[in-house]
Amino acid sequence: MKTYLVGGAVRDRLLGLAPGDRDFVVVGATPEAMEAAGFRPVGRDFPVFLHPDTGEEHALARTERKSGRGYRGFVVHADPAVTLEQDLERRDFTINAIAEDADGNLVDPFGGVSDLEARVLRHVGPAFVEDPLRVLRAARFMARFAPLGFRVAGETQALMRGMAAGGELADLVPERVWQELSRALASARPSAFLHTLHEAGALDAVLPEVAALYGVPQRAEYHPEIDTGIHTGMVCDMAATLAPGDAVVGFAAMTHDLGKALTPPAEWPKHIGHEQRGVAPLRALCERLKVPSAHRELAVLACREHLNVHRLFEVRDRTVHTLLERCDAFRKPARIALLATVCEADKRGRLGLADVPYPQGPELLRLLDAARAVQARDVLREGMTGPAIGEALARARIAAIGRARSEPVT
Repeated sequence: MKTYLVGGAVRDRLLGLAPGDRDFVVVGATPEAMEAAGFRPVGRDFPVFLHPDTGEEHALARTERKSGRGYRGFVVHADPAVTLEQDLERRDFTINAIAEDADGNLVDPFGGVSDLEARVLRHVGPAFVEDPLRVLRAARFMARFAPLGFRVAGETQALMRGMAAGGELADLVPERVWQELSRALASARPSAFLHTLHEAGALDAVLPEVAALYGVPQRAEYHPEIDTGIHTGMVCDMAATLAPGDAVVGFAAMTHDLGKALTPPAEWPKHIGHEQRGVAPLRALCERLKVPSAHRELAVLACREHLNVHRLFEVRDRTVHTLLERCDAFRKPARIALLATVCEADKRGRLGLADVPYPQGPELLRLLDAARAVQARDVLREGMTGPAIGEALARARIAAIGRARSEPVT
């Protein structure tokens, strides 16, 4: 019985990154021996145990054999005779197929260390094609590691294209797609996730609403990058810069322009009304992937309102108040800061505009604070009924917005 540290913990240490969870593989053991040593079994699909002191996961060495379609179509074989090399061979990428023993010695049968040094994401072996989830994992790893200079190996790209063309990704369940997508959106370069899937011909199977944006032109004076798909990736990256690790903001950034895919080509490069057009495909995407409500709600707001926020300095006080009401800002003020961040990402996520200021964001928050300072008790008069109170409160808040706009910004 021998224990090895494996996977991401080894990879990230070699890359000089902060360590995350540590996973171990145990060679030459049985479930009974693990339990006798005090480990607690937790694995449902294959033998996994929690260390009695550290709580870290220890999995028995195993092999996997394809038995059906999809990422669950595998027969798992765990046995004391399974070697470390056999266990590593079933893994997705060479950089994840490195093990380290208790003395710090590396076991690297598939050249993972060399690929780390060369910044290459390469599949371990031909069994890669048996699991369609690995296409999404490749894209998600690129969202994390592209800033370090990583690229997908050409032979791995070819396998991914073949899997996408063969319809394998149709077997992915929504929960797993969302899991990989949300992690990618919380990474440093979400555009690499979209780009990797797009290059593999897989984006249409996973996010058809986003895939439809590629090749759709925009007005060059507002969007020097022109292509809406490219713009979407740039907005996602800017959102990751403004709100690191925030997948709620990232999802809204990714979906804010879905309506541009529905603009009739005869109207290109203009996209009049794309904000309203985008809500229906956005809701369909959220329904299909079972997107959490917090992500969905902010995304709908950003899709519908981002142009209105951009025009904040051009509209009347009453229009600002109506915008805040539509966003339910007086009951849920925290969402306005998130909306402002998404709108800033949209404005700055354009070719050559990454460093432009976005005063609309802080101004929107300042006007919200001014309006929220007015409460119902401030306008309540004897004999007032519900509708009259609401009207008086709205008038007072509009007036407060006007006063705030006339004051110098400090």
